[in-house]
Amino acid sequence: MGIPSKMLGDGEQVYLSMRTHWKIMIGPVVLFFLTLGAALVLISLVPGGAYQPYVQLFIVAAAVVGVLVYAVWPALTWLSSTYAVTDRRLITRTGVITRTGRDIPLTRINDVASERGLTDRILGCGTLVVWSAGEQGRVTLPDVPHVETVQRTLSELVFAREDDDDETPTRRQRSRYDGPRTRTDYEPY
Repeated sequence: MGIPSKMLGDGEQVYLSMRTHWKIMIGPVVLFFLTLGAALVLISLVPGGAYQPYVQLFIVAAAVVGVLVYAVWPALTWLSSTYAVTDRRLITRTGVITRTGRDIPLTRINDVASERGLTDRILGCGTLVVWSAGEQGRVTLPDVPHVETVQRTLSELVFAREDDDDETPTRRQRSRYDGPRTRTDYEPY
């Protein structure tokens, strides 16, 4: 699931790489099993006769289309969507056929916030909101797993970069930023 190394610059280090939270797959999985069950029941209820094979074939075709549209396509979308945080930028990639990517340099990020509803708090995810200096100032990343850890890591990287920019070269040599804390440094959820 990681970001390919060809997308990274020289010396760029990936701190976090993730997909959206698995909760968005609950609906497609439920719809898959409901469609499968409904198709089996309907096929068994079709009365015998000359048209029975055609009606059963129609039910199977409708079930296949339903599964492709409401279960397989969302699964492919989920598998192909990634977020990554490096020591230089925030990277988003989405899309199955048409890929859409967005890179926000850490130097352009002004604020990082998270939003978590009750369900998100129970499942351990949330929405990450990043404000950047630019034409599209607000970027919303829905269903980010462990959103508070991602927010904290991104904030630490942004503020460390700002601190490095503010320091003089001699002071920068004495106090070097070692990167964000690792997941084990954080208290448990």
